[in-house]
Amino acid sequence: MINTILFDFDGTIINTNDVIIEAWQYTYKHYLGHEMPVEHIEKSFGEPLLVSMEREFPGVPPLESAGIYRNRQAEKAEELVKLFPGVVEMLMAVKEAGYKTSVVTSRTRETTLYYMNQFGITQYFDDLVSCDDTTIHKPNPEPALMGLDKVNAKPEEAVMVGDSPYDMLCASNAGVKTVLVEWRAKGNDDKLKDCRVDFIIETPMDLLNVLKKA
Repeated sequence: MINTILFDFDGTIINTNDVIIEAWQYTYKHYLGHEMPVEHIEKSFGEPLLVSMEREFPGVPPLESAGIYRNRQAEKAEELVKLFPGVVEMLMAVKEAGYKTSVVTSRTRETTLYYMNQFGITQYFDDLVSCDDTTIHKPNPEPALMGLDKVNAKPEEAVMVGDSPYDMLCASNAGVKTVLVEWRAKGNDDKLKDCRVDFIIETPMDLLNVLKKA
């Protein structure tokens, strides 16, 4: 019986697609002098930032390029970051139904909490696993297993809701059922063919129907 929901954050709970793309383009222009195709940027969605930075800017310390990127995100966050429609209603419904909830994200704890507070959704989550909490990241199962441990749940009792192949692999590698959101950016959908996707939801409230079946 499912009693726990693990949520990815970017692209699942909050629409950071525009601010991520803008910050990446700013960083590309800073180091390379030009922008990159949006489709190229979308392929890194869900990947730990330092991994992406090391690949995209070889020879630049990843923490340095990540600092440029994160500072630009912070500058543009209020303008560009939004909640996906229907997310608050869904979070309220799953909490009222008694499900345990945790965020499992590749974002930093500081910026995740910033956005949670900005949109008034902190109270809907029992715990949080960020990239600061583990040195082993998605698609490794460790973040999902840590999320389960924090809320005292077993893999067979949980689903993980996410927007990227990294979420699907992280969950399935941990023995957790997977829920893929249809409102995702689809630039890295080619990688989904290697993933186990148990459920696909069109809107946030569709998660309630999945929970009855899972």
